[in-house]
Amino acid sequence: MDFSHILNSKKITLSVVLSVFLSLLACKSFAIQGEKESVSEKNAKEEAFNPTTAILEHIGDSHYWHVGGEVSIPLPVIIFTEKGTESFSASKFNSEGVAVGKYHNYKLVDDKIRVVDAAGNVDKEASHHIYDFSITKNVVALWIAGTLLLLIFISVASAYKKREGKAPKGLQSFIEPIIMFVRDEIARPNIGYRYQKYMPVLLTIFFFIWMNNMLGLIPLFPGGANVTGNILLTFVLATIVLLIVNFSANKYYWKHIFMPDVPLWLYPIMIPVELIGIISKPFALMIRLYANISAGHIIVLSLISLIFIFKSLYIAPVSVAFVLFMDVLELLVAFLQAFIFTMLTALFIGTAVEEHHH
Repeated sequence: MDFSHILNSKKITLSVVLSVFLSLLACKSFAIQGEKESVSEKNAKEEAFNPTTAILEHIGDSHYWHVGGEVSIPLPVIIFTEKGTESFSASKFNSEGVAVGKYHNYKLVDDKIRVVDAAGNVDKEASHHIYDFSITKNVVALWIAGTLLLLIFISVASAYKKREGKAPKGLQSFIEPIIMFVRDEIARPNIGYRYQKYMPVLLTIFFFIWMNNMLGLIPLFPGGANVTGNILLTFVLATIVLLIVNFSANKYYWKHIFMPDVPLWLYPIMIPVELIGIISKPFALMIRLYANISAGHIIVLSLISLIFIFKSLYIAPVSVAFVLFMDVLELLVAFLQAFIFTMLTALFIGTAVEEHHH
């Protein structure tokens, strides 16, 4: 019996079912928002549906964890100002987004905290001296992803100790082939015989990005956060890669940068180019992950918006069909972006530790 054929069929079926589930919930999310707008329109003049606002709300960060409809969980606000530190719950913001603090009055402007005067006008000068370290939706999502990864790998490690020398079972049988894939297809070919030293960081990067990419599909309906679509997170990941690569580099790597194998008269050109390359390589990782994840979410949400832009159910089957296709593609992209980021990290490490004779 061809078990690989059966396994592939199950994977395809699972992907389709998951995509249908995400598509229906995404449509319901926008339907809830459309219902909220229709209720408010009864008390005010009719306003057209703004897809830009709706999309940015779903993929952006927030001081609230939106559960659905008008239900949301306020998150802790932590602010450093010139006068001192303030901390309070986001529930203190009223319907106009204004909260009374210990040192200033604050207002949420596009989910950014700004200082306002007694008249409610934004004080730009004072707002420049606010440092927001609040626990936002993306921070909570990071904690959730980290907790899930800890639970998964502590469970797998415990299973290996209990079943030493035996075939993997349960969650082990799912995780082990992925670890072997990272080792045989990413680490070993790009780093060489020193790959074992860097396996922990490569596995951490791979599973961290993959987990957050999968959880990042949840912003398509209420209650999710778009973590890897946040450029600050990708910037931190790229900075970590930059530090690992350059602190691991050997003398041949630095010799290639400061003493390239070119005529002396080209040194004033080649040395700055090589130094720029040190920064540009992790910068490319940052932009690639951020742009691909954000673009996928924006496309899906834009397709759903067509239903509310045209205000017709006739467009719904076409819109949902395209959303279903994009959701299947997003499941692939979630894995692919984790693979590409990890592979390029291994490649950069390999060039930094490569021996001269290689």
